[in-house]
Amino acid sequence: MEPYIQISKINDFIFCPQSVYLHTIYDNFDAATYHDEPQKEGKLNHENIDNGKYSTSAHILQGMPVYSHHYNLAGKIDLFDREKKMLIERKTSIKHIYDGYKYQLYAQYFCLKDMGYDVERLRLYSLKNNKQYDIPLPGDDETRKFEKIIQRIRRFDVLKNVSCVSEAKCARCIYSNLCHLSGATTRTDQELLNGKK
Repeated sequence: MEPYIQISKINDFIFCPQSVYLHTIYDNFDAATYHDEPQKEGKLNHENIDNGKYSTSAHILQGMPVYSHHYNLAGKIDLFDREKKMLIERKTSIKHIYDGYKYQLYAQYFCLKDMGYDVERLRLYSLKNNKQYDIPLPGDDETRKFEKIIQRIRRFDVLKNVSCVSEAKCARCIYSNLCHLSGATTRTDQELLNGKK
């Protein structure tokens, strides 16, 4: 049986596959060692959900662990409104709906479906500007794209995937001080990593 993929790693992988590996290096460190302000703010924003204090309504599931045996996924949801049948993922600030946000929400959706919940609506919620973004349920095409991402995560080999995603992403990455690919990776660096002298 293949190991479970953490739902939160899907967004990270889409941002940069290398970041998922680099995150594991910091697993035993205090988060303050490597978190920048956006990560600290995001953690604070999730505390009420993680502690079950966001809502006292019985029909609102918050911070609930979810899993999918079909996709071998596990993680937590932010909010699921059982009356509205709506899954809500909260982000500190949404300026653009990135694929990583969408596929992380799809993973939560598939987990809830596998667990027997009836989910009819998906929503991203931006805390800073109080904006809501309805996301269509995944159709056949989006489901295939989601499955390809899951396959790419499973097949990822940190030693074989040694290219910089983009200099702009590297500049914003909290793992840049650990990453040999950070910034512009030279051809010589890649050749050395591939065993060429």
